[in-house]
Amino acid sequence: MAAAAGGDGGAGGAEGGGADGGDEPVPAAAPGRAQVFSAVVDTFLEKLVAAGSYQRFVSCYRCFYKLQPQLTRSIYDQFISQLQTSIKEEIQDVKNEGNLEGLFSLLDKIVEEAKDREEPAWRPSGVPARDVRSALVPFLLRHRSHLRRALQERQHRSSSLAQEVLKGRDSIAELQQVIQARQEAWQAITKEQRELIMALQELQ
Repeated sequence: MAAAAGGDGGAGGAEGGGADGGDEPVPAAAPGRAQVFSAVVDTFLEKLVAAGSYQRFVSCYRCFYKLQPQLTRSIYDQFISQLQTSIKEEIQDVKNEGNLEGLFSLLDKIVEEAKDREEPAWRPSGVPARDVRSALVPFLLRHRSHLRRALQERQHRSSSLAQEVLKGRDSIAELQQVIQARQEAWQAITKEQRELIMALQELQ
């Protein structure tokens, strides 16, 4: 008996030592915001059903309940089921239209990435003008840099177009000179032909 008790105690001590000496349990991960939102909706529905209890429903339709108690219960069950289904569908439509699932996941990701950030998070200083300036100045600087790049690209493009226009003008000027030279040559040929015709007429 004593030996058996000693054996049980030893076994219990070994088990206790194993439990104490083991690794600490890993804490469960915090639920995501989508899960929290679903839990809030479920809690709201539970409280809604509790607020519209069967007793209250019966108190509103007491005369009908006295005549048809089973039918009253069936109507109440159907009403509650349809009400819950309708509310869930409306909430799901809102979630789909607003892409709440994606936004919740994005927010969870941002919060998770912020945990490893060493620099302190931004906090308002209490001076609205300073806070607005600190938020707007980086944006305005980036916008100014973007505008400068766009302006440089436009200027470069305008310079290229101006050079092409000048080349086009030079080509037009050269073409005009060629046309003028051919016109003068044609006029000279026409004059020679006219003089030749007059000389032949005089000989006749």
